[in-house]
Amino acid sequence: MRNIPILLLYFSFIVLCGCKGKKEGAAPQVIPEVNVITAVQRNVPVYAEYVGQTFGQSDVELRSRVEGWVRSINFKEGSVVSKGQLLYVIQDDELRDREQQAQAQLSQSNILLVKAKSDLDRVKPLAEMNALSKRDLDAAQATYDAQVQAVVAARAALNNARIQLSYSRINAPINGIIGITTVQVGDYVKNVGQPPLNTISAVGAMRVRFAITENDYLKYSQRLGKEGLKNISVQFILNDGSVFPEEGKLDFANREIDPATGSLLVQALVENKTKLLRPGQYVKVRFKSEEITNAILVPQQAINQMQSVYMAFVVNDSNKINPKPVKTGPRVGSNWVITEGLKPGDKVALVGNSIVKPGITIKPVMTSYSYDSTSIK
Repeated sequence: MRNIPILLLYFSFIVLCGCKGKKEGAAPQVIPEVNVITAVQRNVPVYAEYVGQTFGQSDVELRSRVEGWVRSINFKEGSVVSKGQLLYVIQDDELRDREQQAQAQLSQSNILLVKAKSDLDRVKPLAEMNALSKRDLDAAQATYDAQVQAVVAARAALNNARIQLSYSRINAPINGIIGITTVQVGDYVKNVGQPPLNTISAVGAMRVRFAITENDYLKYSQRLGKEGLKNISVQFILNDGSVFPEEGKLDFANREIDPATGSLLVQALVENKTKLLRPGQYVKVRFKSEEITNAILVPQQAINQMQSVYMAFVVNDSNKINPKPVKTGPRVGSNWVITEGLKPGDKVALVGNSIVKPGITIKPVMTSYSYDSTSIK
């Protein structure tokens, strides 16, 4: 029992020494360095982007208007063809026979017309002398009139036969680039139920068609008006991300909203002087839809999204971080337009994926940042 006070003193000494050792070994608090930017205020143009498809100034399908075997193909696929250039020749033996038959019928009708005219010329003076009856004169006149119409019919039949024969030779209707043929020499083609033999596209001015929503149509119409819509300059972004060097103009909008999709088809025109655009390409169509005045801008990295809440980490004069909910507008390239929650000159931390507790003190590292960006979504 006498040893109990000694043991208590011993253990107390050990505990005190341990506590002293912990205090002496504790590391000093480290103040983290955090990149900080300044929110700016400026007028921001807002651009709308849509996916469009290019069409030639004229896209003309080539179809056969007669039946027969393809005798020859007289062009190189993908080449430039001229208006009137011979492209396809369809077997025309039967059509030539019809033409010759129509020519013979016309010749026969002309011979019978000459005979009817001669008979009428003989009957007229005899009828005037009462050597022949009035009935004979009427019959001769009727025969002549009927033969005149027979000649007209035969001539029309010959013209039709010649037109049908001309259909066996398919010529280019316009200047342009011809595509890949769907038939080869020896194939049998029809004038009904046959897919197009080919397509020629004029690649001068190009048409670019894209669909916008009904809401966007109403919004643009109210903001810009009809005259404003006509004067909008349109940019085209190619598949590799480069901007087409020529700008276009809005041409027209379809007469109706598509009830199946709720969208409106819009067309823009571009001259395509470089001939870089080809029919069937997909491009992004971009044009200025509005301008936000005195907009507050911060980089997207400065805004953290937690479900439907957007949060900015504002740095106060004491270098402490205070989370602040904000409301965002459209994205301007790599920036956010802030409609509520920030003011010009506010210092905002770029926390990124790092964990920064509210209220901690940081060492701000002011970061230079360029807000100049025109890519707006």
